[in-house]
Amino acid sequence: MELNEQDRRLIAEIQGGLPLVPDPFEAVGHAVGMSEDEVIQRLQELLDAGIIKRLGVVVRHHELGYQANAMTVWNVPDDQVDAIARRMAATGLVSLCYRRPRRPGWPYNLFCMIHGKTRDEALNKIDTLWYMCGLKDIPYEVLFSTRRFKQRGARYVMARA
Repeated sequence: MELNEQDRRLIAEIQGGLPLVPDPFEAVGHAVGMSEDEVIQRLQELLDAGIIKRLGVVVRHHELGYQANAMTVWNVPDDQVDAIARRMAATGLVSLCYRRPRRPGWPYNLFCMIHGKTRDEALNKIDTLWYMCGLKDIPYEVLFSTRRFKQRGARYVMARA
């Protein structure tokens, strides 16, 4: 799939986030000279072609009062990772869950982010997740964030000067 100038304008318009208005795709279309339906259709085509990997929300947890961010890493048998990840995601306790390859000295292959307003709240959620998903025999570690990095979506198109 070849990108045209209108695709580049569309991508540049959304990469900073959708506008917080009742009809965000209509507003994006107005900015790039497309109808709301054309924006939605073209974004779907760009997703289907793999040009855009995903559209999602970047939640700024700190601003919502969640001070304890715990990346919980699990050493799950490879043949169980998909099923366990689905169970974890279905609990509503996990905001992010993904698989990564094991590395020398690092046996963990399933990563999930859990947010709490306090460390105790996050640890309680991890205990609940452990129980609900039947993870009794699965080794894990909890890694709390010590720094906060700027949260934003991917940048595909360089801003013009």
